[in-house]
Amino acid sequence: KLTRLCSRCRRAQLRLCLERLKGLVPLGAAAGRHTTLSLLTRARLHIQKLEDQERRALHQIEQLQREQRHLQRQLEKLGMERVRIDSIGSSLSSERSDSDRGESPRWGTAGERSG
Repeated sequence: KLTRLCSRCRRAQLRLCLERLKGLVPLGAAAGRHTTLSLLTRARLHIQKLEDQERRALHQIEQLQREQRHLQRQLEKLGMERVRIDSIGSSLSSERSDSDRGESPRWGTAGERSG
């Protein structure tokens, strides 16, 4: 009698789990009564589909991270070039302002260079 009760409990537990699985697995147009085998087959296919989507998503994340690192390096390079160009521009600007004030530029006049 005890064995019968336990097997009934197991079958009830199995039915409950299968009902939960039905709620998780897309059953398509034929959402009527499914056999345990068809439900488990659909569940396996659904899991495989989800794993494939996850692999593709992870691959895309890796590609985007590589692209982000590449763009970050380009941005840093452009930032360094801008600093260099700004410093060249500011030294040219200060040299122009010297000559605007009537002062001779740092490199002197043509007569000073030859003589």
